[in-house]
Amino acid sequence: MRPRSSTPSRSRTGTGTGTRTGTGTGTRIRVGARTGSRASLCGLLLSLLVLGAGLLPAGPATAADNGTWGVFPTPAAGAAMTDRAYFFHQGAAGSTLSDSVTILNSSDRELTFQVFATDAVNTPAGGAFALLPVETKPKDVGAWIALAPETASTVTVPAKGRKDIPFTVKVPADATPGDHVGGIVALGTAVEGVQQDGKVQVGVRRSVGARLYFRVPGPVTPGLSVEDVRVSRSAPLLPWVRDARATVSYTLVNRGNVVVEPKVAFSAEGLFGRRVLDRPGRELKLTLLPGQRIELTEAWPDAPQSDWVTVRITAGATAHPDLVSRSETGFVAVPWPAVGLLLVLAGAGITVRVLRRRRRAESEQDEAVPDLAGTR
Repeated sequence: MRPRSSTPSRSRTGTGTGTRTGTGTGTRIRVGARTGSRASLCGLLLSLLVLGAGLLPAGPATAADNGTWGVFPTPAAGAAMTDRAYFFHQGAAGSTLSDSVTILNSSDRELTFQVFATDAVNTPAGGAFALLPVETKPKDVGAWIALAPETASTVTVPAKGRKDIPFTVKVPADATPGDHVGGIVALGTAVEGVQQDGKVQVGVRRSVGARLYFRVPGPVTPGLSVEDVRVSRSAPLLPWVRDARATVSYTLVNRGNVVVEPKVAFSAEGLFGRRVLDRPGRELKLTLLPGQRIELTEAWPDAPQSDWVTVRITAGATAHPDLVSRSETGFVAVPWPAVGLLLVLAGAGITVRVLRRRRRAESEQDEAVPDLAGTR
């Protein structure tokens, strides 16, 4: 399956007391230390030499470019830089092939980068494409890639210039068939500024990565399963005053050996087969890598307030029509506050009736007792 496009890796993370994660154009690696003492300033200087230990999630852009520099497959002579937004290769186990990556510097000053190859994963929550950071040793296709020797330390690219870096991919003899996904990352060595973030000083380093998809020929087995379907509800205190809300949570697992782009349909039935939710299949616009497990949610703003409901999720992939997985769960929608109020009122009514009967019985018993003093 041919992936659609490459996007830049991007995240912010930090070390020290004030770690923060987020997203932005390219990748921002944030490091920090407490302020207010000489020791903290020394800690800041030391921390600026340390890379953040988080994932580098990719955003929805179509090219690996953060506006200051970009990382692209080296184009053929006369071709546009963005003709290949990502790497896509195929090679048998034991083979070796070569390619080149280009770092394009769009700024007015020379820039120095640490260039490295790594593996790709999906972020567990949301399933975003992500490239592992430089501190994490790759175990898959990232470990197969050998960059040119001159990139062993750093690479400097002149202002408004570019640097082409050859690399080879040596496929292990025991490589498993299917898709292996990673990327080549250019991490800026300059700390672009120290910012005050609450009680933490933060140094920022950015990086950009181009995706690399590699397929080893052999038996291709698409696999996708939807699991762990759960429903959480939020209903008004007084039923039907406003809509009840629900969130359907579920897990998608790629159990095959090729990349899939899942689409998901939602449906729900109430008592007697009454359809209370019907959302046809839609593409999630994410690339689910082999062996990855991601957790997703679906909002249900007008969920039933009083019903016995079965929720069903059907997952598939456009490129693999026969790949279908279904899972379901059930829940009872009960307006518990209203039920509780009715129970309280019913209990109060029963109590009043019991007390009345008891008083009536005591009164009748008093009337039935003879006046012994008057009969002597």
